[in-house]
Amino acid sequence: MDQTAPDMNEERTPVPGGIRLGPLRKAYERFVKIRGNPREVALGFALGVFVGITPTMGLQTAIAIFFAALFKWNKISAAVGVWISNPLTAPILYSITYFAGARILGMDIHLHQPDIGVTTFFLIIEKAPEIFWAMTVGGAVLGLPVAVAAYTFAFSAVSKYQEGIRRRLAARKERLVRRKRKGKTRRKKQKK
Repeated sequence: MDQTAPDMNEERTPVPGGIRLGPLRKAYERFVKIRGNPREVALGFALGVFVGITPTMGLQTAIAIFFAALFKWNKISAAVGVWISNPLTAPILYSITYFAGARILGMDIHLHQPDIGVTTFFLIIEKAPEIFWAMTVGGAVLGLPVAVAAYTFAFSAVSKYQEGIRRRLAARKERLVRRKRKGKTRRKKQKK
């Protein structure tokens, strides 16, 4: 049986905006259940998102976990955050970071379809450092506001989830205390 399956009595975690998409809802529910201080979880997530926007594909998770451990932030949420760049979003994300970085660095941007061939391959290899630096600068500039937004989202979501858990536990504890008091009162009446 799946260890992560929610208990049937467990209250569903509300998704902001009423998102009803199955996989997104499941990912959101698993994310808010990451254990730890909401601030540390949110900082780890923001770090992961920032690293995910940089052109370090293949090393992003290791980089995010290393820095999360160094700063004592949540390593799991940092690893989750890097998934902002995935096979579906990477082409769009890296194009945007390249164009932003190239603009900032004052590089010429050519938007024509290159001929595919050996010459084009060697031209790309020759320009690789220039492309890398444009993507790095663009990733840093665009990554900061996105990381701030990610922090805000994660902190709010995790805090609300943990507060709901605390309220449910306090209510359960209060019910147990009332039952215990009723039981003592009944026993006293029976003794008399």
